[in-house]
Amino acid sequence: MDFKSVQDQLQGAFNAIDGSTRNIKVLDVFEQKTHLPRSYAVVAFGIVYLVMIFMNFGGIGELLSNIAGFMYPFYSSLKALETSSKDDDTRLLTYWVVFAFLNLIEFWSGAILYWIPAYFLFKTLFLVYLSSPVTNGAQVVYGLIIKPLGDKVLHTNSPEGPADNLMDKVQNKID
Repeated sequence: MDFKSVQDQLQGAFNAIDGSTRNIKVLDVFEQKTHLPRSYAVVAFGIVYLVMIFMNFGGIGELLSNIAGFMYPFYSSLKALETSSKDDDTRLLTYWVVFAFLNLIEFWSGAILYWIPAYFLFKTLFLVYLSSPVTNGAQVVYGLIIKPLGDKVLHTNSPEGPADNLMDKVQNKID
């Protein structure tokens, strides 16, 4: 891979960013005042955002990481509620289940995780992986970890269902 092909790939990425952010008015102002492509502002913002997460000044890395894991899925969920397709609903519901599970795990192990260098940066990258429709990361984590755990703990694969199974156990204890 030579320098020219890398340069062409980067230019293609910048052009894609320019095209996909045409409806963001703040970037219009940026372009008019600086005479620079809007993609420069987007990339600069992304770099500053990741550095702030990495440096974790005043504990802000946790908040910024959660914002990164919340905003795109939130926007996508609002859009999905307006469509008749169930595919996007299932994908997003799976993401929210995984997101909640990770937050629950993180709460109970927060004191340990805080001391892992660049933890919130890795968490942010992982949340981006989970929320990306290209990678289907949430479906992977759900299928490998959460569903088997749920089946084992809640007996969700029982033909009677978890509530019936629980009621039978309670009734057996009473009898």
